[in-house]
Amino acid sequence: MSKLTRRAAFAGAFTIPLVRARAQDADFPDKPLHFVVGFPPGGPNDLLARIVAPGIAERLKRSVVVENRAGANGEIAAASVAKSPPDGSVFMLASNGSTTVAPAFDSHLAYDVRIDFTAVAPIGINPMLLVVKPDLPAKNVRELLALARERPGKLNGASAGAGGATQLALELFKSMGKVDILHVPYKGGGPAMADLMAGMVDLYFGGLSTALPHVKSGKLRALAQTSLKRSPAAPDIPTVAESGLPGYEAAISYGIFLPAGAAPVLVERLQKAVDTTLRSSEVAQKFLELGADPQFGSSAEFAAYIAADLAKWTRLAKEMGLKAE
Repeated sequence: MSKLTRRAAFAGAFTIPLVRARAQDADFPDKPLHFVVGFPPGGPNDLLARIVAPGIAERLKRSVVVENRAGANGEIAAASVAKSPPDGSVFMLASNGSTTVAPAFDSHLAYDVRIDFTAVAPIGINPMLLVVKPDLPAKNVRELLALARERPGKLNGASAGAGGATQLALELFKSMGKVDILHVPYKGGGPAMADLMAGMVDLYFGGLSTALPHVKSGKLRALAQTSLKRSPAAPDIPTVAESGLPGYEAAISYGIFLPAGAAPVLVERLQKAVDTTLRSSEVAQKFLELGADPQFGSSAEFAAYIAADLAKWTRLAKEMGLKAE
């Protein structure tokens, strides 16, 4: 487990909206609270929410109902929560896909992460694995970079869809490594992984939990993982950062958000409920099984992280000429 300590030098880009003065005894409504997830049941976002929901409910002394509002890679849920009352009756679990990645590509979203939400707490980070087809003549990141430089524009990298986290991981790799790799977007991670195993594409940045079984079976070769530190779920696989591209990080992060205007006392109580829940050994084990590492931090630290992530992907999208499709 790690503590979220990264600060954004430009944290002012993400402002926690001013709220009207509330009584210090403000409390969550005495009714079931809606814990919104922007994806269908069964995916990482949904599973993480269902792992932490009972602990949050216990500590807030309220019923917590996980509500799936799927569509548009989490953007539909985010837009609905942005318009919800800030009384604590609605909060959401969202990945950086909808909070910092999508805004980097599309300036016309129905919400603005900088002003429509209050960042409450980080909950976890899910590294991706840089995996390649087994017969690719590159056994590590340095060899892959050398191969890409020898064959500019000849290697191709799959993604689960244009504008998503898997493409951004590839684009960041290309930018930092100064290599030309052709991006091949797929309609989902499943088809991308299938074509990689069939040898139709050369490499892919896939979720650790979904890619690792194929690595263990020998169908794919893992070169590196994309978080700054090695995940406990894959301690023997080095990071991209330690393998030739210092500072490289392109993990999928998850956190809890309230609508803008929530009373500070509600933010504090929810943050503490999340933090205490994550420190349970049972919850930590369930996170590990999903390939996710629990993250800890105050609401201010999480807001700074969001600001840094948004600036990072906005800068990359501009540099690489990336736009929503």
